Order: sequence, then structure tokens, then C-alpha cells
Amino acid sequence: GCEQDGGVSAVVITGAPPAFCAGANLTALGEAREEGLRAIYGGFLAVARCSLPTIAAVGGAAVGAGLNLALACDVRLVGPRARFDARFLQLGIHPGGGMTWMLQRIVGPQTAMAMTVLGETVDAAEAARCGLALRVVDGDHDALLDAAVGLAAPAVAAPRELVLSTKRTLRSTATVNNHSDAVEIELVAQLASMDSPAFAELLAAMRTRIAKRP
Repeated sequence: GCEQDGGVSAVVITGAPPAFCAGANLTALGEAREEGLRAIYGGFLAVARCSLPTIAAVGGAAVGAGLNLALACDVRLVGPRARFDARFLQLGIHPGGGMTWMLQRIVGPQTAMAMTVLGETVDAAEAARCGLALRVVDGDHDALLDAAVGLAAPAVAAPRELVLSTKRTLRSTATVNNHSDAVEIELVAQLASMDSPAFAELLAAMRTRIAKRP
């Protein structure tokens, strides 16, 4: 997979226009039981567990399981036609795939309740306002993809292990209860990064540039 490919430092996930992902096949979903559902949701967990930064480029509808896929990513960029729709209750089934947990962490309990129980759909502008999306990208799907790739560019340019360790730290510090614990977690990773060849090269290059200044 891409995580084992040393040439990959970030992942952009999108769907073919006009939708991002219209959800699971209803016939297959209706016939699925525990094993089948676990197989479907295993895909979302794989995205959520990815050690690389993940960016969802949502240009259209993200419905049901499609919403889960977008939520599993670290960052979501949306086009003007993006729409987020939980849809589970309207289909007569309980939400799944960790949707209730992901939504509450990202948008808070009130918006999560409105989307999952009250059937509220969220458009692009509202997604950016409530934190479901980082920002709205004007233009067509190509413009959205360009923006997603551009957003990933600093991670691609940085030392790969530094990107991986920073994402690991973000996950670790999300569960601590005080500042001092976060300092300790970061200190271990920061000291390791300062001992890396990549840091030594960057520091040497910086010193060279400074020495050449008039």
C-alpha cells in the first residue's frame, strides 16, 4: 500500500463528479450482516488509521457511507457543490462505521445530532463554517484537486519520517488531559527529529545561506 511506499508522503481521496461518494450499494447493504458490515467499515478504518496525512477532496454529495469516508480523512476540502448527508435513519437503519463518534469529534454534539437524528444536510458553506471542512474551493473539480494537492505539498516536501511522527503525536496528544503531558510526548519526538540526518542537512544548508549573506 501507499504507506509502505517511501515515495508517498500524503494521500488525496476524491470521487468522480458529480458525487464524492453516494454511499453503499443499497441491495448489498440490505443483505449484509455482521461480517459484511465489518468488511465495509474496514475500509473507513484503514483510512482513519493511515499513518500518512489524508485529504478528502469533496466535490459533490457525500452520503451515508460516503460521509464516513470523508470523516475518516484528516482534512476535508470542499467544492461549491459539496453536500454532506448522513441518511442512515431515512433508510431505516442505525448509523454505522463510527459515524456518530467521528461527527461529534469534528463538529460537536449539536450538529452531529442534527445530521444523524434530525436529517439535516450540510452544504459547502455550512461545512466550512462548522468545521466539517477546512475551506471551500471555488471552481470545478480540477480546481478542487489542485487545491488538495497544493495543501499536501508541504508534507510532501518535508522529511517523510517527520511527517509520520508529527501525525502520530497529534493522535497521542488528542487524548491527554493537560499541557505538561503534551510537552513530554512532543519532547521525545522532537529530540529524535533533531538527531535525524534530515535535520542535520537542513541545518547545514541554513548555515550556508546565512554565511553567504553580505
